[in-house]
Amino acid sequence: MSLALTADQFAPLVEQASQTVDHAIDNVRETSHQLRLKAEHASDTTVNYIRHEPVKSVLIAAAVGAALVALVVAARPWR
Repeated sequence: MSLALTADQFAPLVEQASQTVDHAIDNVRETSHQLRLKAEHASDTTVNYIRHEPVKSVLIAAAVGAALVALVVAARPWR
């Protein structure tokens, strides 16, 4: 039994691999596009919220910052 492939046997394998790669690239492009659209929507929503609720936005940011500081302090090893 020989494992060597002839050119006629190898060509369909190359074509199938090429199609698979092309399909994967198309999927990555589409997913990237969808993620970009979602990020733009999230950004626009955030900007609109801040514009309409500036005081709440500052209070939320301060609370999140305080929570992060508390987590960092709690995660530090004792000296």
